[in-house]
Amino acid sequence: MTSPQLKGIVTRLFSEQGFYLQMQPDGAISGNKDENSDYTLFNLIPVGLRVVAIQGVKAGLYMAMNAEGFLYTSDVFTAECKFKESVFENYYVIYSSTLYRQHESGRAWFLGLNKDGVIMKGNRVKKTKPCSHFVPRPIEGELPLPSSCRTAGSTALSSANQLPAEAVLQEAEDKLEL
Repeated sequence: MTSPQLKGIVTRLFSEQGFYLQMQPDGAISGNKDENSDYTLFNLIPVGLRVVAIQGVKAGLYMAMNAEGFLYTSDVFTAECKFKESVFENYYVIYSSTLYRQHESGRAWFLGLNKDGVIMKGNRVKKTKPCSHFVPRPIEGELPLPSSCRTAGSTALSSANQLPAEAVLQEAEDKLEL
């Protein structure tokens, strides 16, 4: 496996359409029904508040969206590689380009797979449609934090990094006394 340039959470992205998002070694992006394929492993790398980079673990390439709404892969991280990660209804996660959107309406462009597992052009995908809905399935028992709780380069907190409930309550009481 290629080691990631940045640290992230290794996960599989399962589409409501029944496919796992995959990235082939040549950079081709599509859907795959095989949940055990190494090509369906991605690093979700927090790069901002609710913003992630999506890097194929095997290919080592970053997913990106260009100004025409087409998805492509890049061997270097650029502004086109940033996707806003939002939790939608029923806990599905949607990913939209942080750089591009519809000119007139301002509607975001989303990552999406059609019913045949083919990647869709971002400006054709709507957030309310199943083609844009994904469920991250973390690997090795890691549970991703919502991106609003992450910082660049962080991963899920271990229990050793979390304060016991008593300490949190004591800290809150101390602040109230001030």
